[in-house]
This record gives sequence, C-alpha cells and structure tokens, in this order.
Amino acid sequence: MNDANLKAETNATALNGTANGGAMPRFDMPFFNFQAIFGDLAEQGAARAKANLERMRAASEEVTEALREACSTNATRAADYGTRVIEISNINTSSALEFLSQLADARSFADVVNLSTTHSRKTFEAASRQNRELWDLAQKVATETAEPIKKSFKLVLHGAA
Repeated sequence: MNDANLKAETNATALNGTANGGAMPRFDMPFFNFQAIFGDLAEQGAARAKANLERMRAASEEVTEALREACSTNATRAADYGTRVIEISNINTSSALEFLSQLADARSFADVVNLSTTHSRKTFEAASRQNRELWDLAQKVATETAEPIKKSFKLVLHGAA
C-alpha cells in the first residue's frame, strides 16, 4: 500500500444535508470531549469568582460599618464642638455686657481708658484660650472621625493583598 492509494474517510456531511453539494463539510470529532476539558475549568473559575465575591462583600460590610461608626463619632463630636461654640459665645456676650455696664458707671475719661484697656487685654487673652480650645476640639473631631475609617481600610487592603 502506498500513499497514493490511501483513501481518507470522514464522518463529514454537508451543512445543508445534501451530499457535499459545494457546501463546507461538518466534521464530528468524538475524541474531543470539550465538556470534560472546559467544564472543570469553568467550575474552578466559578468557585474562584464566588470566593472573590464573598471576600468583596465582607470587605464592603467592614467599610460600611467603619463609615457608620465614623459618621456617628463625627456627629457626636460636632455637637460637642457646636455646644462649646455656644458656651463661648455666651461667655463673650456676658463679658461685653459687663464691660458696657462698667462704662456706664465711669466717672471720667481716665476711667473709660482704663476700663477699655483692661477689657481689651482680657478679651484678647480669652479669645486666645478659646481659639486654642476650639482648635483642639476640631483636631479631636477630625482624628476620631478618621481613625475607624483608616483602620478599616488598612484591614481591608491588608486582607486583599
């Protein structure tokens, strides 16, 4: 037997069902089991995707809880800050009214100058203390608000790596 006499047979049928009437033949390849080859890969990919989605869901819940905690802390500290601003405003108003009362009782120009100088010094010192106190409160608000978010993102990013 030589190569010239070898005849190849296939399980080919024409796409239109006729005997090779110029149509492209369709070949059956029973020795390839695509379901078995790619089925396992698809199952592994689906399992990985499901595990990744579960990790993303857990991370999202952690970040949501951290944001909820941060908002709660921020609201509490902002209320503290606002309360302190109102208290300071009350103190300053009382001081101004007391100064006006003292000015009304002044007997001479020298008394007015002396009262004004004393009041200006006290007002400046009080304002310096109050500004420092408000600055410290603002830093506390920022730090306590950012801390849970920072910790949560650090955990989430560390867990993702």
